[in-house]
Amino acid sequence: MDQHAELNQLLLQLEAEMRAWSLWSATPPSAAALLSTQPFCIDTLNFWEWVQWLMLPRFKQMINLKQRLPQGSNITPMAEEVIQNAKIKSEKLIECFTALDQLLSKSH
Repeated sequence: MDQHAELNQLLLQLEAEMRAWSLWSATPPSAAALLSTQPFCIDTLNFWEWVQWLMLPRFKQMINLKQRLPQGSNITPMAEEVIQNAKIKSEKLIECFTALDQLLSKSH
């Protein structure tokens, strides 16, 4: 499986797990909130909004256009902190972010 297809599978798994934990929102954030320049848009979005409205769409666009994937990722520590603080008992969420980081770290 090529990296784009593997990434697509990971994104589908991540979305499914977010939906299972009611972390998926039907209401998009404001356009202004999406323009943050802070890492993870931490000043305007919660982590799950950032994943849903920025990270996933950007990766899906890269997949659709067969663009080169980022050469590295380190999202897991942030995800682990958010998951722990929210007392979400989902190993699968952490596994998705870990697999994403590993995939992008070998996408040279």
